[in-house]
Amino acid sequence: MDEGVFKKKLNELVQEIKALPVAERQKLSMLAEETQQRHKELKETVNSLHESIDYLRLSIKYLLFDLEATRRENTQLRKMLEEQTGS
Repeated sequence: MDEGVFKKKLNELVQEIKALPVAERQKLSMLAEETQQRHKELKETVNSLHESIDYLRLSIKYLLFDLEATRRENTQLRKMLEEQTGS
């Protein structure tokens, strides 16, 4: 179920709750509000996780770039040492 369908169904439920007698309405209204709040919190958590994953991916790319640069420098320095000791 996607976001739009969830919101639509929840709004339909809220409208049906409003048509109930007062005694039943209060309890169900409270549950519907809690559901909306939890959904909002879950959505924020998922967005935060997506941002963290994106940051992690970027960090890994930088680390891989740095590793490759270090390997190239290491190879170059070894070659220079071999040339100096060979001369």
